[in-house]
Amino acid sequence: MDATVIADTEARFRADPSTAQSKPAVTATLVNGRARLSAGPFNWDADLPSTLGGENLAPSPTAYLLGALAGCAVAFLHDTLAPRFDVQIDDVTAVARASTDLRGLLGLDGVAPDLADLALEIRVTSPSADDRVEAMFAAWRERCPIYLALLEPQSLALSASASAN
Repeated sequence: MDATVIADTEARFRADPSTAQSKPAVTATLVNGRARLSAGPFNWDADLPSTLGGENLAPSPTAYLLGALAGCAVAFLHDTLAPRFDVQIDDVTAVARASTDLRGLLGLDGVAPDLADLALEIRVTSPSADDRVEAMFAAWRERCPIYLALLEPQSLALSASASAN
């Protein structure tokens, strides 16, 4: 946590808003029967459980979605918001949960494949004043892009095509 870095970044963004613009992208390709995900210098795999045809050798896409939510809670609170709200964080954990019926993925019995019962539990250990911690949580609820995307879904442009070998 370095409040100086955050303050310098804010000043740079105010002086030139174009420096704050980004367009994150993740590419998925098939490697060894699993989805190989790539973003910048990072690569990781996704797989499905064996009951759905996968090999269960990597987290599922659902686990990554829930991980993005929990990860945004921990990283954004600790790295960005705590310094801005003068909150000392000794520990932070987040658990994201959902329920699903795998029959929906197989198109069985008219069961919806959607995730349901989305929930996020965030626990912060901090000696800082309660009002500062609550203000930090309020800012997280207003600014976490993953939380907001799940809370208020955006439109999604989908393009799908097939080609012969």
